[in-house]
Amino acid sequence: MLRQSSNVNRYAMEAKSSIIAIGLTVHNTPVEIREKLSIPEAEWPRAIEELVSFPHIEEAAVLSTCNRMELYVVALSWHRGVREVEEWMSRSSGIPLEELRPHMFLFRDKDATGHLLRVAGGLDSLVMGEGQILAQVRQVYKVGQACPGFGRHLNGLFKQAITAGKRVRAETSIASGAVSVSSAAAELAQLKLPSHDFADAQVCVIGAGKMTRLLVKHLQSKGCERVTVLNRSRPRAEALAEEFPEVQFDIRLMPDLLECVAASDVIFAASGSEEILVHKEDLVGMPAASVAVGGLRRFVDISVPRNIAASVNELEGAARVFNVDDLKEVVSKNKHERRKAAAEAEGLLVEERLNFEAWRDSLETVPTIKALRGMAESIRAAELEKALRGLGDGLTKKQLRAVEELSRGIMNKLLHKPMEGLRCDGASASAVSETLANMEALERMYCLSRFLAEGTAAGGRRR
Repeated sequence: MLRQSSNVNRYAMEAKSSIIAIGLTVHNTPVEIREKLSIPEAEWPRAIEELVSFPHIEEAAVLSTCNRMELYVVALSWHRGVREVEEWMSRSSGIPLEELRPHMFLFRDKDATGHLLRVAGGLDSLVMGEGQILAQVRQVYKVGQACPGFGRHLNGLFKQAITAGKRVRAETSIASGAVSVSSAAAELAQLKLPSHDFADAQVCVIGAGKMTRLLVKHLQSKGCERVTVLNRSRPRAEALAEEFPEVQFDIRLMPDLLECVAASDVIFAASGSEEILVHKEDLVGMPAASVAVGGLRRFVDISVPRNIAASVNELEGAARVFNVDDLKEVVSKNKHERRKAAAEAEGLLVEERLNFEAWRDSLETVPTIKALRGMAESIRAAELEKALRGLGDGLTKKQLRAVEELSRGIMNKLLHKPMEGLRCDGASASAVSETLANMEALERMYCLSRFLAEGTAAGGRRR
């Protein structure tokens, strides 16, 4: 409404900073490229710091999982901001930009907001409706609280995404019967066994983190009663074993990796290692898997970066490796069952996107609030100085303080109602429109353009 009015103010004349979402997902990028851009959680603060050091990027956030690597930034310039993010992605991955671009997605403002809300709601996952992605979005928000580059706009956006993700799961049936990446991996392994029965196979899992916990849960539900778990330290693996008392665990440390692989028929890789742990050369000369599984050793690698070398597939008849991209075979069967719930979820996400946009629009009143208070303070200070000159030098400190407090009290009472008219929590689009109309009226009545210009210049100098 404000932008369409004949009285155009600075918000119509100047472009607002853009929210940009750019990255790669399992839908459009093979794992061999995704893994080169994968950023461990411990490195997210460093990545944010590097991104906001660019001249046109004000805020940044990183969402990096086994299925996606996405960057969210608030950019002063849409085109320059995109270029700076692309250059950073190319440099950090070592992949030339012309090779990255065919796989990248790019969204701006409401499309970027809508994308993150769909991600949090599980609508953009390889496994539609899976719950792990919401926990990962929540972790981005948590890590961001300690990062200066995770600013007000992204803070608000990720809070809205968490709210949206919760609503989708609470108000629709999209998560009913939904599977996670871990359960899809268990199902894929079962599908590839000749007998489709884990009782015939020796199972080994590399890693003892969240993915492994979910993996063991689904293996147990499919009749797997014995699991060898390899981890860098014993405590985490022992805690995992305590959580599943009905499963018989053999806990081993990473130096025993190849020995455990040789004794196993199905090996799941779900570790946080950034290196290949099992190479083709490690398997040459290794005894074949058991007769019960046809002598073929099966690796299911759900780690990104991958932990099992792709060249293992060259050992035809002896070993086969599946990665996260191969899970599509399993999850495609379940998608049609959740399409109706997904349509309901889309409606909820539109509401949440509009709520976020209303909140963001409400932030436009902040400079006006500062300018109005700055103007009032300059008048108060000037009038106080004039009054004190008229009163002479005979006033005590107590009297000076009383006069100062009197002038400040009058100013605050006069400002109370105008300030109240400029404050908005963005709860609804109509409330935001009313607040923006109040803002325009106050700027015009009090001729605040000079104070706004000074505030903008000071902001530029601070940056």
